[in-house]
Amino acid sequence: MKTEIQFFGVIGAFFAAVAALYGFWTGWVEPVGWVALSLCAGLGFMIAFFLWLTARKLPLRPDDDEDGEIDQIAGAYGAFSPFSWWPLWLALAAAIIFLGVAAGLWISAFGAILGVWALCGWTFEYFSGEHAH
Repeated sequence: MKTEIQFFGVIGAFFAAVAALYGFWTGWVEPVGWVALSLCAGLGFMIAFFLWLTARKLPLRPDDDEDGEIDQIAGAYGAFSPFSWWPLWLALAAAIIFLGVAAGLWISAFGAILGVWALCGWTFEYFSGEHAH
């Protein structure tokens, strides 16, 4: 997790430096730019801090071991649904919602209804049917 902490720390430092440079360059008159860049820096530092707190509570991962072997990380990474159609319906619902924002908000209502149905279907996929556990 050390790599991720350093990565987001560098992102936070980069945006903090760019925010200071942008604010100095514009004379701190235009507030939207340096405020937005400062918020991006805060987001990078916040993620790095969260990862640092999480890394303290967990044992060392094979990724962070300098003498680690590739077979230390072998194994299952999680449970995936290879034959699930629910993400397709959820993506279609998101597309309809975005279309509704552009064309007319009444279209977004249909997308929201479809999205709730697809999200419930995806959430409860393994509670009923042929994939039930």
